Amino acid sequence: MNFLQSCRNETDGIILNAGAYSHTSIALADAIAAIKTPVVEVHISNVLAREDFRKTSFIASKCIGSISGLGLKGYELALAYFIS
Repeated sequence: MNFLQSCRNETDGIILNAGAYSHTSIALADAIAAIKTPVVEVHISNVLAREDFRKTSFIASKCIGSISGLGLKGYELALAYFIS
């Protein structure tokens, strides 16, 4: 969370794969909400096809977008969003 806040004046965007923290950390959601830097949430696997608890992301509503289930291509798509 400190890292996110330290990036706020250094980057134009953040690509974040928070793993299980996406589904468990309100503190991480608060950290994203506290910065103006846009964040794209990326998950390699399709979290909606996994366990029920993974279907809720505390950070999704704080991010400008979410990419899930496209493997490593999700990172490329997130980067393409920021450079377009």
